[in-house]
Amino acid sequence: MTQTGVGITDTFDAETLHAHWKPLTIGSGALEYVDQTLRCVLPPTDDTTYSDAQISDYQGLPRRDFPWHPPLRLTVRAWASQSGDQLRGTAGFGFWNEPFVPLQRGVPRLPRAIWFFAASPPNNMALSRDVPGYGWKAAQIDATRLPFFALLPLAPVGFLLMRIPALYRRLWPVGQWALGVSETELPASLAQPHTYELDWLVDGAVFRVDGQVVHTTTRSPKGPLGFIAWIDNQYAVVTPQGRFRFGLLNVDKQQWLALDRVEIQPLREL
Repeated sequence: MTQTGVGITDTFDAETLHAHWKPLTIGSGALEYVDQTLRCVLPPTDDTTYSDAQISDYQGLPRRDFPWHPPLRLTVRAWASQSGDQLRGTAGFGFWNEPFVPLQRGVPRLPRAIWFFAASPPNNMALSRDVPGYGWKAAQIDATRLPFFALLPLAPVGFLLMRIPALYRRLWPVGQWALGVSETELPASLAQPHTYELDWLVDGAVFRVDGQVVHTTTRSPKGPLGFIAWIDNQYAVVTPQGRFRFGLLNVDKQQWLALDRVEIQPLREL
């Protein structure tokens, strides 16, 4: 583990979690060192118990003091026990504003996130046109933008209009733009080791897998955000047609997300 200036690099070979990371396990979730990797682990569990295993670097901080702003580069070498659409629940790594904390009371915040995100059915967060609401994705959202607030009074009518396929295809890009949503399915299997890079810029983002660009955007969430890597057994349904549902999934066999390297370094934009 090394820290240089405001950057950080961790290869998890010390088998002791560095003080920069704040571990959190809920329910049956666990953190384990296996072959010089850190695993976020969910053993078999049922759908009556929320289980989560994660590391982050923002616990205990007010959101205004979360540590990361663009421009920066995140590099993560990771893999999982199953592919992204077969993991029961959600998993991933990247930056967000922790808009809610499961099992804790409090008023949820509107989400800001930029990350590599996996979700299995019945997850259905279909906020990007022509991209499935589940799977292994490069994704971002910023629901704190002024255009989203401007459209909020129209939401009840908009939900009904979005149920007409022709109107959805014509009008939803406006809603997607207002939410700051941009995402794509990843060609790489989460079940195999890969190196993931995210250049989080002031006016856009570049996502890479094994050095190859897989997604670019011309906008990005503003900071500050915190880093998180996690696996849990929750699901969410959020669609432009006004369908909302949240719940927990049973996990039939152990599943995990392995982290071999996490590096966050500042970038100088030219």
